[in-house]
Amino acid sequence: MRTGLVAVVLVCSLLAVPPIATGTDDGPVGPGALSSLQSPLTNDPTTDAPPQPGSTSLESSPPPVAARSQSVADRCPDGPTESTRQRAAAIDRGDQPRVVELYPNPTTDGNVGEYFVVAFPDETNLGNWTVTDGHTTAGFPNDSVAGRVAFSLDPAETRRLTDDPVVELEGHLRLAADGDDLELRREGRVVDVVSYDRAPTADVWYRADGSGGVWWPDGTTCLPVSTADADEATAFVLPDSPDVPLETLATADERILLAGYTFTSSAVADELVAAADRGVDVAVLVEAAPVGGMPEGTRPVLDDLAAAGVTVRVLGGESARYAYHHPKYAVADDQALVLTENWKPSGVGGASSRGWGVRVDDPDVATTLATVFSADADGRDTTPWVDYRETARFVDDEPSTGEFATRTTSETVAVDSVEVLLAPDNAEARTLELLAGAEESIRIEQVRIGDRTFPLLEASLEAARRGVDVRILLDATWYVEDENRELAAWLERTADAEDLPLEVRLVEPRGRFEKLHAKGVVVDGETVIVGSANWNDNSFRDNREVLLVLHGSEVGTFYANVFDADWDGGSWPLPVALVGVLAIALAAAGLAGRRYVEFDARGGSDDTFR
Repeated sequence: MRTGLVAVVLVCSLLAVPPIATGTDDGPVGPGALSSLQSPLTNDPTTDAPPQPGSTSLESSPPPVAARSQSVADRCPDGPTESTRQRAAAIDRGDQPRVVELYPNPTTDGNVGEYFVVAFPDETNLGNWTVTDGHTTAGFPNDSVAGRVAFSLDPAETRRLTDDPVVELEGHLRLAADGDDLELRREGRVVDVVSYDRAPTADVWYRADGSGGVWWPDGTTCLPVSTADADEATAFVLPDSPDVPLETLATADERILLAGYTFTSSAVADELVAAADRGVDVAVLVEAAPVGGMPEGTRPVLDDLAAAGVTVRVLGGESARYAYHHPKYAVADDQALVLTENWKPSGVGGASSRGWGVRVDDPDVATTLATVFSADADGRDTTPWVDYRETARFVDDEPSTGEFATRTTSETVAVDSVEVLLAPDNAEARTLELLAGAEESIRIEQVRIGDRTFPLLEASLEAARRGVDVRILLDATWYVEDENRELAAWLERTADAEDLPLEVRLVEPRGRFEKLHAKGVVVDGETVIVGSANWNDNSFRDNREVLLVLHGSEVGTFYANVFDADWDGGSWPLPVALVGVLAIALAAAGLAGRRYVEFDARGGSDDTFR
C-alpha cells in the first residue's frame, strides 16, 4: 500500500497536477452560499429573468429562431447597423414636421424636464402650432425653428437631458408615463400623430415606422458592428497565460482604460499604479452591484488606485442603463485586450478559471472600445469610487490560490479582420448571422446556456440540421452541473431522434484548471468569438457586454485546438523521458493496467490523476 501511495504521489508531482481548491473568489464556496445569491453562478449575472406565463419547459417546442431574434434586433432603435443620429436623420427627412422622440419618464422628481422632439424639415414659424393629448392642449411660442427641437415645460431641466435645442411650451401639457397619444396640429389641422405605451423609467421613445416607436434606455449606446483590418493578434488562454494582461498594461505610454465587472487583482492594480506614476492617463470602470455583493477584496484595490490618481468609477443603481456592467476589456494606447475573465485572481490571475483572451494591436479597435468606455463612464448612472465606497456594503470573499501548469502558450497569430460586438447593441444579431453562416463546424465553450429556447442555441441546432458538426462544452462545477446535465440530455435526445451531428459534454478539468468560465465560439475553424457575454437572454439584451470576432485560419486553429483539448479532457503530449519514468512508477505500484490510467493515441491521459 505504501509503495503504491508513493508511486501515485510521484506520478502527480511529475505531471504537476495541483490539489483541488476548496473555494474561489468568483462565487459561492459551498452549497449554503446559494441562499444569499440571485444567481448560483460564479459571481456572474448569467441567469435569465424569471419565466413568463406560457414559457416553455425543456420538453416543449420552442418558437422559431427568426421569431425570437427579430425583436432583439428591433430593440435597438437603429437596428444593428446604424447609429442613433443616422436613424433620426433618416426619419427627419419628411415633408412635414414629425414627432421623432419622447422622454415622458425621466429620473427627476415629478418627471421635471420631460420633453418631446419634433423634426422640422424646413424653417417653420410656430405661432399657429399646438400639441395635444386629447385632454390638454399646449401652444408654441411665436418663433421660427428648423431641424430637431425639443419642447418642454421645464426648459432649464430639459437642457440637462438632451443636446437638442430646447423651446418652452405655453400651457400645462404633461406627457403621461402610462402611455398616450400625442397630436401635432397646425391651425387645428392634425399634421402628425404618435402613440406610445407605458414608459419605462429613464427610457427614451424613438420614432419607428408609422405612429409607433421603440423604447431605449437614456444614454445607452446603440452602435453598429465595427470592423477593423487588423493584421495579427495575441491569442491566449487562462489559467495558462496570466502574464499577457499584465504585459499589455505595462507597455502603455499614454492611456489605459480598464472596464470590468469585478476587480480584486492586486497584480493588475500594481500595473495601473505604476502606469499612473509614469504619467499614463488611467481610468477604471466596474459594476456597482455584482451578484452576491461587492467583494471585500475590491476595497483595498480600488482605494489604492484612487490614491494613485487613477480615475475610478462604478456603474449601476436604481436607474442604471444596464442590468450589469459585465465586460472585461482594457485599452492600452492602441492595444485592445478583451477577455472572458474578471479582473481577479481566479480570472486574469490564473488561479482558477479556464478563460479565453485576445490582444489586438490596432488603432481602430482601440478607438471603438475607447468610445464605448467613454459613453459608459460618463453616464448619469456612474459614481466616483471615493463617493460610492462611503455607503457601500462589502461581502467577504476567499481569493483563489490555485496553481496550474502552462500547457497552452500564447501565440501571435495572423488575422484577416476583427469585429467589435456590443451588447445590448448588436452582439446577438451578429452572432446569429455567424452561426447561420456556418458550413462545416461550430465549437461552443460556455459556463452554461440559459435554456433550450435561447436563440443562439436554436441557431446552433439549426446548423446541425443542415449538416454542420456542432460540439457544445459546458461547465461541470456543482452549482451548474444539474442544469447542464439536463440540457445536455435533452440535446442528446434531440440529436439521436433527428440523427444530427451534435454532441454535448460537461468539461473534465483534470488538473488543468478548476472550472470553466470561458465564453467562446469557433465557426468553421476560421471565425472566433471571444468576450464577456454568457449564452442567456439577460447577457445579450440587458447587460453591457463586449466581444471580438476574429477572422482567419491561424486564430481559428489556436482556439479550436484549445477547445479540442478541453473537449478531450486534457490530453497532452508527454516528453519521452517522462513517459518512461511514469511507466516505471506505475509498474512499481502495480497500477500499469487500464484500471487507473490509460493513454490515448496522442500520448495524453484519459483519466483523472488524484
